[in-house]
Amino acid sequence: MEPVQPRTSWTFVTNHARILARISRDPEIRLRDLAESCRLTERAAQAIVTDLESAGYLTRMRHGRRNHYEVTPGTRFRHPAEGHREVGDLLHLLVDSARLPGEGSRP
Repeated sequence: MEPVQPRTSWTFVTNHARILARISRDPEIRLRDLAESCRLTERAAQAIVTDLESAGYLTRMRHGRRNHYEVTPGTRFRHPAEGHREVGDLLHLLVDSARLPGEGSRP
């Protein structure tokens, strides 16, 4: 009997959630670093940031030559099954789970 190989064609967390969580952790992150940390191309990361901005989940402001992102508080999930929940609840889970032991929490 052959060992069962794990299925890797899907994940529980979408790229949109990963991008939003990464921005939540570091609002000054460069797009290049954002893409790399989420294992996406810069073009894909830019498209997702545009999606999130257009849908009202984040705002992007220019500070000199850099972007500063801000996650919009109180936004809710888009799907009706989770529409009563705030996206911030998921972000707290994702951001907190990504911290290293002993690393302080961010306000």
